[in-house]
Amino acid sequence: MSPTVCALTGFIAWTLGLLVLMEAIRAGLVLSRRVPADGFDPANSRLSPFMQRLARVHANCLEGLPIFGGLLLVAIVTERTAVTDPLAPALLLARIVQSSIHIASVSRTAITLRFTAFTVQMAIAVWWTVRLLAA
Repeated sequence: MSPTVCALTGFIAWTLGLLVLMEAIRAGLVLSRRVPADGFDPANSRLSPFMQRLARVHANCLEGLPIFGGLLLVAIVTERTAVTDPLAPALLLARIVQSSIHIASVSRTAITLRFTAFTVQMAIAVWWTVRLLAA
């Protein structure tokens, strides 16, 4: 499997893993009767700060998937993974770092690090876009 295919699959798996974690915690809250089954909203606004961050991290992944995943998919479909292969692992790593920092903390330092990880993803995406459009 090429690095591009691995990164796309990894991005999807990471997003799914965040969803599974969030739903497992929600299920535990329902089963323990701490929250009624209809007591959730998409932002987890009535839950702990951790759960609110988890919901936002999952939403961030869903928001990024059409852009970052889309570029990876374009490279795969057009058989131009030579463009994306070198930086595909870095993109996935930057996404995981961004998400992990966001889940862990909202300190000023954490926010700066999180933004840096996102900036890496954006720079990679811009580079890929230029390269994919150039040929």
